[in-house]
Parts: sequence; C-alpha cells; structure tokens
Amino acid sequence: MTTDTYTGGLSGAVIAVAGAGGPAGRAVLQRLARAGGHVIAADADAERLAQAVDAAQYDAGGADITGEVVDLLDLEVTRDWADRVEKDHGRVDGVVHLVGGWRGSASFPETDPADWDVLEKLLIRTVQNTSLAFHDGLLRSHGGRYVLISAAGATKPTAGNAAYAAAKAAAEAWTLAMGDSFRKLGGDDGPRAAATVLVIKALVHDELRAQRPNAKFAGFTDVRDLADAIADVWNQSPTEVNGTRQWLTPQP
Repeated sequence: MTTDTYTGGLSGAVIAVAGAGGPAGRAVLQRLARAGGHVIAADADAERLAQAVDAAQYDAGGADITGEVVDLLDLEVTRDWADRVEKDHGRVDGVVHLVGGWRGSASFPETDPADWDVLEKLLIRTVQNTSLAFHDGLLRSHGGRYVLISAAGATKPTAGNAAYAAAKAAAEAWTLAMGDSFRKLGGDDGPRAAATVLVIKALVHDELRAQRPNAKFAGFTDVRDLADAIADVWNQSPTEVNGTRQWLTPQP
C-alpha cells in the first residue's frame, strides 16, 4: 500500500505501464521510477515482462517497479487489474500505453486484410480496454494522465502501411475522446485529468543500433528520449496537456 500523499508530478505517483516488455518499456519503467514513481508494469508475455522489470530495477537502483501479466484484450481482466492497482496503492495517477505491433506490405493492393485483425487487437482494443478500465480512477487522482504512443503514419499514411496507419489513427481518436470526457467532467474548473498522444516516427535503442551500425535512423526517437517526454507530461497541467497530440518527430 502506498502511504505517501500525492500532490502532482512524478514523485510518489502511481503509474501503470501497459505493454512494458521490450526496450521502450525498460526505458520508461526506469525513468518513471527514478523520478520517484511507483510503477506497475503489465505485458502479455511473462518472460519479456520479467526481463524488462529486472533490467529497469537494476538501472534505477532497485526502484519501486512491479510486474504483472495481464490480458489487455479482455476488458474485465483489464478492469480487475485497474481495480487492484488502485486498491493496492490507494490511487492511480497515470497510465502509459506502450502496446505495439506492426504489419505492412510492399504495396497497397498487396495488403493482407488479416493484418487488420492483428493490429485492431494490439493497437486499438488494448487502448479501449485500458482507457475504459482506468478512466474513473484517473479522475479520482490529483493529476491523472493517460499517455498513448502513436505514429506519424496516422497523419500521413503510406500505401504499404494502410492497416497500421488506420489502427493508429483509430487509437488516437479513442484517446482524444477520453480527453473530451475529462474536459466535460471537469466543468468550469477545467479537466482534473488528461489524455494525450505522443507521436513518433519509430523508436530506436542501443541494441538496434548495434544490429544496424550503418543505419541513420532519421527522425527516429530514442527510447530514452521517449521516456523523458512521457515523464514531462506530469510537469504540465491537465489543461495544457489534455486532448493534445505532441510531436517527437518532424510533423509531415
């Protein structure tokens, strides 16, 4: 049980990170925990989650990071997770949505409709379920934030990325609708919680650079820079950040 009083910012904040397995998850877990957050990580892959949590704890000097395998495609399971987080810690002050996935094709006519079936679950359904499950808890916080990581392709789709771009665009629309809910429920005083979208082209990390030493990765966002941008969301007021799309790569 978290016993300290939360008054905004990251120090003492209780933050759930969905899709925390992998390099981006490790960087985000470590950054939020180093800032004093109580971080609860979730992923569908138990091994990847354990590796990310262990690495982040090591990087952050044994900081407060826990992990739980959660099926974010199941709304009731996700609601149960949200309820546990709030019950165990006394509140929930943020959700970071890192669940990813990509499917593409060489050309538009070669697009496989089955790609949509996969991406709809990974990129849209998990956003729907986490936002619905945590909405009320974030409102009860003194500074609740819902942060979606999206892609520039949602704004300027390319022929071979039709399914991916469409799924990302839908996830953005859903998140901004959550932000409108926060706005309306805040009334004349303004929103008490905020939902925002951070837009990248793609992510890069040290392992990927080692695998492709000659690649330029133009416009890519380093996972550590992404983690810093996520952390900075708590430095802005709900009114400033709610319902916004923040670009971490040049806007097309």
